Amino acid sequence: MTVPVFEEYAPAADCTCAGCAAQRRAAARALPRRYGGHPAAHGARRALVMVTAAGVVLGTGGAEAASAATGHAAEGAGTAGAAGSVGSARADPTPIPAGPSDQGDPADQGDPADLADLGDPADLADPGDPDPDDSESGSPQGTPGPLRGGGTPGPPSSTGSAPQTPRTTRTDIINRAKKWVSEQVPYGMAKYWSDGYRQDCSGYVSMAWKLKGNEWTGSLAKFGTKIARKDLKPGDILLFHNKANPTKGSHVTIFGGWTDYTHSHYSAYEQTPSHTRKQTTPMAYWTHSGSYVPYRYKGLSTGTGSTSPKAISAFPGAAKFDPGVSSAYVTRLGRMLVDRGGERFYQGGPGPDWGDADRRATQSFQKAQGWSGKEADGIPGPDTWRLLVSGTGRDIPASGSEDRGGSTAAPAFPGRDHFRPGRSNSHVDELGRQLVRKGYGKHYAKGPGPRWTEEDRRNVGAFQRAQGWRGAEADGYPGPETWQRLFAERT
Repeated sequence: MTVPVFEEYAPAADCTCAGCAAQRRAAARALPRRYGGHPAAHGARRALVMVTAAGVVLGTGGAEAASAATGHAAEGAGTAGAAGSVGSARADPTPIPAGPSDQGDPADQGDPADLADLGDPADLADPGDPDPDDSESGSPQGTPGPLRGGGTPGPPSSTGSAPQTPRTTRTDIINRAKKWVSEQVPYGMAKYWSDGYRQDCSGYVSMAWKLKGNEWTGSLAKFGTKIARKDLKPGDILLFHNKANPTKGSHVTIFGGWTDYTHSHYSAYEQTPSHTRKQTTPMAYWTHSGSYVPYRYKGLSTGTGSTSPKAISAFPGAAKFDPGVSSAYVTRLGRMLVDRGGERFYQGGPGPDWGDADRRATQSFQKAQGWSGKEADGIPGPDTWRLLVSGTGRDIPASGSEDRGGSTAAPAFPGRDHFRPGRSNSHVDELGRQLVRKGYGKHYAKGPGPRWTEEDRRNVGAFQRAQGWRGAEADGYPGPETWQRLFAERT
């Protein structure tokens, strides 16, 4: 018989005939998953190829028997014979019976794209073997790209161009990081939050640093300067990029401040399954700790301020900084102190409630100016305020040794077991008396004593919250850092 001649055609987008529908479906199946193809397309397609091929052979038995001797002989053997078999099958007006899974989907019967796979020995040998080009990369992050979401797409990422570093402050970095934590943004390598940033670890840092696009662990280092771990400050990052295999273990966290005086643990802001979180983390991370490198954002504002009349505001008065006061002036004071080197005093960042963290940071700044006595009492006055808003004067030293001056060193922390319900010992009494001296004894009905009570726990919790701590860090049970801060300046 004569082999039918077929013409290639492009299916129209709005055509509803079975042929065009089959072509569109075949094109969709041919796409890898990363470009929108169906996840099961490749495995299912190979299975369908084998079923279809068997149907072609069985379905042509009767109709083609008479012409086999003449048609196939004339066409020859080998490849020509194979082509004749396929051509005859397509010329046969009798449709191939559909299996149960194909009912109602005639476009899938005898798909030309599927029959073309008969010539692929690898597919026939192992129909269930996944296509390496379509498999998930396993990377803990997405690829660099512009911001996504509503409106006009953002500019491209740093790939192939000089990195742009918009100016920002440490306070703004931490506040942006906190926003995702409070919103519990779900983790996703191919998902984008409403602000346009990718919902994985490197997208999270891109957002916190306010970069122009979505970066990845292989490009974030361009936007920062390598520093020593001992010099870490809130807003810096700890980056691990596995160059040998970026899909294995690469990760990045935002440094939120030390959680103990030994600098063995820190508050880490990170984007990780299942959503954004902040938690106390061992330095530098739970795994691959030695491979993490600290970086400081190149566009970080130094907090030098401006001397323009608009930037300098009048001192609001000492009453704005009394115990129990909550105001925007307290927040502004804290942010200025952070920009001048006082970030270590604010574990959770500055806030509107005046507390011990504000007092200690203010006192450290005052001592840095060479002041002492009443001039360095931790309460801001006109001179302190003027230096802060104008960006003049000396910054707070990196070391905390100057803060304590010649004060008595804190006693060694006796251990957490001494401060549990039912425990009675001298350490509880010592703790209570120091709380009273520091102004945190309001929950005592009759004063402190050697037995641990709920009153002790509530007073300790008040002191911890004054440090800017929240949640488990302010549970009312003293740890090494609480103890060290409470006794650091004994009066």
